[in-house]
Amino acid sequence: MLADKDRIFTNVYGFQPWNLPAAQKRGDWDATKNLMAIGQDAIIDKIKASGLRGRGGAGFPTGMKWSFMPKEPRADRPNFLVINADESEPGSCKDREIIRHDPHKLIEGALIAGYAMRARAAYIYIRGEYIREAEVLFAAVKEAYAAGLIGKNASKSGYDFDVFVHRGAGAYICGEETAMLESLEGKKGQPRLKPPFPAGAGLYGCPTTVNNVESIAVVPTILRRGPEWFASFGNEGNKGTKLFQISGHVNKPVVVEEAMSISFRELIEKHCGGIRGGWDNLLAVIPGGSSVPLVPAEQIMDCPMDFDGLKAVGSGLGTAAVIVMDKSTDIVRAISRLSYFYKHESCGQCTPCREGTGWMWRVMERMRTGDADISEIDTLYQVTKQVEGHTICALGDAAAWPIQGLIKHFRPEMERRIVERNGSGEAPMMEAAE
Repeated sequence: MLADKDRIFTNVYGFQPWNLPAAQKRGDWDATKNLMAIGQDAIIDKIKASGLRGRGGAGFPTGMKWSFMPKEPRADRPNFLVINADESEPGSCKDREIIRHDPHKLIEGALIAGYAMRARAAYIYIRGEYIREAEVLFAAVKEAYAAGLIGKNASKSGYDFDVFVHRGAGAYICGEETAMLESLEGKKGQPRLKPPFPAGAGLYGCPTTVNNVESIAVVPTILRRGPEWFASFGNEGNKGTKLFQISGHVNKPVVVEEAMSISFRELIEKHCGGIRGGWDNLLAVIPGGSSVPLVPAEQIMDCPMDFDGLKAVGSGLGTAAVIVMDKSTDIVRAISRLSYFYKHESCGQCTPCREGTGWMWRVMERMRTGDADISEIDTLYQVTKQVEGHTICALGDAAAWPIQGLIKHFRPEMERRIVERNGSGEAPMMEAAE
């Protein structure tokens, strides 16, 4: 279990003020100039050595991503850092807490990361529904400018760096990095074809890196305490501390910072007071936000909560938004509801996603009521496979995976509904096979 002295986000619950004087007491903006003085490439090397992987879902090594940026930007094509605060994944709410209670960690991280990547400015794209959070962020950026921490000669480092806050309009698709760039440019939020990748041609056609809020906010602490400290937590390839957001059928839902690779059981027992109705009442868990496949109770109990551990059980860490479902859950209805979300949020650019998400939701609704044929379960699975991997961005995958997880682990439940509704008296296929 993570000791209090090792927590990066010491004000995640807002017990202290978010403002600059309080942030400085917590250690933010402490000799930032000295952190930058080690040099741009040295900062990138330290982030690589720390083992930090992107906290927005994909888990790409952060230092490596930074190293793709041009080392000598042209005057007419400056480098940019874009910070993804569009947090719209159902179940995910960690970036909101960082922005609401610890915004200076993010702004200082933006300066250091931007400096390391030779970026001229950072754009923080914040979700439209985060109204109070945006107010805090605007105010915190204003404080940082007034104190000379960003802007001309930022933190007396000799480096000029601006931070802009841009409010979205509530589109889930704008959380995809290239759709976010389109939206920042004032266009409709639709993903771009890659290549070119943002590091080659991103915002306004300039080299750009898009990072998650948490990925950037941890950077100053990693540099202050050393990459070895950060790398001391978690299994190989899954280093550091992580904000977990646990919702659903636990006794105490919570956002908590923990060491990577903590087991699911320990995470829930230590921070959530256990499963509602006891461990025998656990049905399934969606471990990384609604776009990753669910994992049945018996498989997740002792699973390490990291990228590789969850991949081994056919799911993923994603944003570490842990949605816990006990046996009172109508599992088919829950996944059908997620299907509706992805249908609603598809930008409609790619045919498999535009047509497939609506089709999958309509079939899922019939599965929910049992108004279907058992053979349609296989058809539904085949359609998810035709959507998955055949779209410009990962929204098609996100729509397909929850349904695939349902069919893989809860097919007997789907068949039972169909048999009961049809009154055919046929035994479900899996029972018949036994």
